[in-house]
Amino acid sequence: MAQSESMTVRSMREGERDAVRDVTLAAYEEYAGLLPEPLWAVYRRNLLATLDAGSPAERIVAEREGAVVGSVLLFPAAANAYASAAPGGAYPEVRLLAVLPSERGRGIGGALMDECVRRARRAGAVALGLHTMDVMRAAMRMYERMGFVHVPDLDFTPAQGILVRGYRLDLRN
Repeated sequence: MAQSESMTVRSMREGERDAVRDVTLAAYEEYAGLLPEPLWAVYRRNLLATLDAGSPAERIVAEREGAVVGSVLLFPAAANAYASAAPGGAYPEVRLLAVLPSERGRGIGGALMDECVRRARRAGAVALGLHTMDVMRAAMRMYERMGFVHVPDLDFTPAQGILVRGYRLDLRN
């Protein structure tokens, strides 16, 4: 568990699923206007299905003043975080990083990602993966600052004209 003066990053507790769902929906709602409506509807359904599934992912939250303000899923190396939609990697995968819009700019996303890196290293992983889309510009900048590198072989296209980019961070350094 990581903690700063005003924020704690930890595993999700029993009874926090609704809070994580609310944070994720609030965070991703901005993309509703940036994606074609049919694609947004499918994306939102997949997002909710991923959150509601009994997946093997570690559910990590950021808490500030007693409230969940951010969350992320960390899938283990053996799991394919995107089922058959994306090429599976031999390393853990980050999914659905979310920070409440009102809490952005306070280092919450970075703290959640740092915790994913810490947990992946602790598990002995040599790399950490994630996927993102061009509309998620702020997230892409953060990932690249952290050292994630675009790996085109990991890209996939869930719908015509939509590219989901695969990124990987080498943890051997």
